[in-house]
Amino acid sequence: MTIPRVNLRPDFSVPRVIKGNWQIADDHSSSVRDDDDMYRHMVSFVDAGITAFDCGDVYYGVEERIGRFIERFRRERGVEAAAKVAVHTKYIPAFLEEDALRNHDRKTVVDTIDRSLARLKVERLDLVQLHWWNYAIDGNVEAALILKDLQQAGKIHHIGGTNYNVVELAKMVDAGVDIVANQVQYSLTDRRAQNGMAQYCADNDIYLFGYGSIGGGLISAKWMGIADPGRPTFENVSLDKYYRIIVDFGGWALFQELLRALDAIGRKHGVGIPAVASRYVLEQPAVAAVIQGARHDRHLAQNLKLFDFALDAEDRAAIDSVLARSTGPAGDCYDLDRIEDRDAIENVATEYFDVEDGQLVTRHRDPVVLDEPYGHHIKP
Repeated sequence: MTIPRVNLRPDFSVPRVIKGNWQIADDHSSSVRDDDDMYRHMVSFVDAGITAFDCGDVYYGVEERIGRFIERFRRERGVEAAAKVAVHTKYIPAFLEEDALRNHDRKTVVDTIDRSLARLKVERLDLVQLHWWNYAIDGNVEAALILKDLQQAGKIHHIGGTNYNVVELAKMVDAGVDIVANQVQYSLTDRRAQNGMAQYCADNDIYLFGYGSIGGGLISAKWMGIADPGRPTFENVSLDKYYRIIVDFGGWALFQELLRALDAIGRKHGVGIPAVASRYVLEQPAVAAVIQGARHDRHLAQNLKLFDFALDAEDRAAIDSVLARSTGPAGDCYDLDRIEDRDAIENVATEYFDVEDGQLVTRHRDPVVLDEPYGHHIKP
């Protein structure tokens, strides 16, 4: 199978599926730790045609892991093969620290970009996606312009955004920054990108990368017919995030109706629920790719079946009949998350919900202990 690609710019294309890597962060869940296992599963994605890896400077240990992969891949497959692997990292200044964000400066940007280059073992970052997480604090445009300076200096190839709404994205564009993509949550349960963002992107030569298209795994047969857990306490913060979106969407009962509709469509086309859900997002205007997070390659072949079919009129009508009763989430991309400060309340609990033999169960894990600092901070 050849995975289709989209040209964002004449010198920059992306596969329509991007490998997300938050799942291999130290603070996300019990991810793969062995470098040989990590290398093997990353090679599986590259060999399948998924040559773009998404990460961020605040994802504990991820840039380093991808850097070790690239270094070994370059050694075993050659420089030309390694050059085809693109890393889309993020610049997330002073995440959840308002005082530090107010004091954000050029040196911090330069030092952080240099650190990402060193971690990833590359001479130029393929794509840096800025996430200015607090719009109440000035500095978004200034940060983007510094990234533009580093782009002109050869340290960055292209610049994108993450979780931007139309107003703040437009400020960067109007300031002369060439934004090639905006990464936003986009799924059947979160269609906020349809509230102006997709049209703005289409009008300004910007593409959308949709994350959460399968709700971290909640949009799957595993969770069909399962009782409502009642609160966002799952194996990782991704699932917690997407459970909150399901509540916004209209609640667990409506979500179950959606899963049943997707299951029927999937059976018709010989694919699973995640493929149908991802296909829906890929077929939306301005969407270049979906980001599928993975800590291993066990679901890779099944998920790639999204390219084996297209939704027909009957499929879309069945989906629309459920979506017509959805109550949200409303507004522009990520605005509700900011209003409710959802990033700050994300936490990995020691007791969490899972599914076993078709039943909701509670599991236990040891607390996650991390070395500090990591993330965005440049410490002396």
